[in-house]
Amino acid sequence: MIIYINDRPCEAQVGDRLLSTAQHNKAHIGYICGGNGLCQSCFVYVREGAELLSPPGTVEKAFISDKLFQEGGRLACQTAIVKEGTIRVLTRAENLRRIVLGLNVPGFITYAQTIGYNVVNKLPSGLANAVSRVQNGTLSPVDSLGKIAAGLGPASLLVLNTFTETFSFMQGPISLAGGAARGLFDAASGAICAVTGGALSLPGSICQAKNTPKVAIERVTITAKP
Repeated sequence: MIIYINDRPCEAQVGDRLLSTAQHNKAHIGYICGGNGLCQSCFVYVREGAELLSPPGTVEKAFISDKLFQEGGRLACQTAIVKEGTIRVLTRAENLRRIVLGLNVPGFITYAQTIGYNVVNKLPSGLANAVSRVQNGTLSPVDSLGKIAAGLGPASLLVLNTFTETFSFMQGPISLAGGAARGLFDAASGAICAVTGGALSLPGSICQAKNTPKVAIERVTITAKP
């Protein structure tokens, strides 16, 4: 079946989660927490086909306000396709981009108020839900940290691409800033590699010390004359 993410057709099957569908079709939805239901970076608006999706579970109810549920809000990492049909979703980043490009000032104010309300009022319940899952063994802190590290790159790339598409005149300065940031990142990773002897590196980097062949040491015997 075909579903639409930001109006882009994506192949999907019943049982797939919206986040995995986006990843397989390179229609990226943010996922800073690696799909563990610890944040709202994979938040989407379901514009059509809400009845074809799994009902919100305890994780989504902990992070999403009633107001956002009424607007079709869901967490893509928690939402699965349960029936075939037409499904259209809009990511939070794309929704904001369209508001900005349309110069929709009232829409932007409403959007900011709704998101602000959700963050302030749902953060405590979201944290409580995460702690509860750790305590009952359904959420592993170690596994979550690994997924967060793996998700930081794609998530930051999504933010950067969305910003540059919206504000195209900023592509030059952003490119320069990105190059400088990459240089600092490589320097930091290089320092960690040097300290650990190539055993550790930052996510997304490679320890050159680990892959550099060792130079053979020539031994010289010195004999002292009596």
